[in-house]
Amino acid sequence: MSSKIKVLQVIPKLGYGGAETGCYDLAHFLYEHNCESYIVTSGGELLKYIDKKKVKLIRLPVQSKNPILIILNSIILIFIILFFNISIVHARSRAPAWSCLLATKITGRKFVTTFHGTYNFKSKIKKFYNSVMVRSDLVIAGSNFIFSHINQNYTNYLNSRKKFLVIFRGINIDYFDPSTIIETHETKLLKSWGIGTDRKIILLPGRLTTWKGQEVFIEALNLVNKELGYNPLYAVILGNDQGRTVYKKKLLRLVEQHRLNSQVKFIENCKNMPLAYKISDLVVSASIEPEAFGRVSVEAQSMQKLIIASNIGGSNETIINEKTGFLFDSGKPASLCKRIIEALQLDQTTLNSMGNEGRKNVIKKFNVEKMCFSTYSEYKKLIK
Repeated sequence: MSSKIKVLQVIPKLGYGGAETGCYDLAHFLYEHNCESYIVTSGGELLKYIDKKKVKLIRLPVQSKNPILIILNSIILIFIILFFNISIVHARSRAPAWSCLLATKITGRKFVTTFHGTYNFKSKIKKFYNSVMVRSDLVIAGSNFIFSHINQNYTNYLNSRKKFLVIFRGINIDYFDPSTIIETHETKLLKSWGIGTDRKIILLPGRLTTWKGQEVFIEALNLVNKELGYNPLYAVILGNDQGRTVYKKKLLRLVEQHRLNSQVKFIENCKNMPLAYKISDLVVSASIEPEAFGRVSVEAQSMQKLIIASNIGGSNETIINEKTGFLFDSGKPASLCKRIIEALQLDQTTLNSMGNEGRKNVIKKFNVEKMCFSTYSEYKKLIK
């Protein structure tokens, strides 16, 4: 085997999620550090941004959970591993991880997995299916919360021969940098959203799904209005329903019920998320189930915005409570209302200070460069 490390990452789709952007960032980082970098995926929006001179891209239907396709993918992966003389195969999702497990067993190559979420394991079959993520030579947890989750639920599959550690997910701090935003772009975005500058803006990013807590957020806004006796905010719920039309209708009815129509805006998507954060005064993550990492919390802090988040999951690690943001009792509109009012009453000096501390926190712990370097260092240890 050549001395140059050759890494093959396998991911269902290259979209804009945390696992996908992590895969994309690492692939380009590896090239810059004298490694050969390969990605196997079925497609996705990020494909067009990949530098084909640095990263070799191979299209396979690795998003499929069909057992026959999983086996066929593993056979093709065996040929890819042998043809390109791959050193390490890194899987970032369960279905492709089964194909990778079979392929690395047969070829004798090192196998790495990143455990990105808690995954549903209500049945024994589901838990067995999930267990592939801890059947590798190196298991990476994206947060301490995920590390604890694995220890509590998958100890049967862990042994002393496996390496198991935390590498925090990272974001691109140069992309999420408030100093790079042009003021005229802010004005254009506000206009396109139909929002004035007469009130403060509170942003709730995330796809429209029950566990992201949009209902809690709307209920909290209603309480804020009642408590203060007026509407102090424009609220932007930014996210696509991804076909969950019934849930979106439920949210719209709730807004109507509380007479928040002039206050709450539903925006399906925004291609420039740093700009969306920049025009906001407060950012909320209202999840009622634990976030594995809490990307919104980290991005908001990088943009020097005060973040208010549920006190469960990864947010407990990414936010320094009352220093870079506020935590509230998950699922409780009254607790979120209290934190929103508290944030509204802060003077600009305090807001600026919390914003600065937030960015420092992200640069120190959740920088994509740090994530990539830590992963690369573990790769080198693995093939010594």
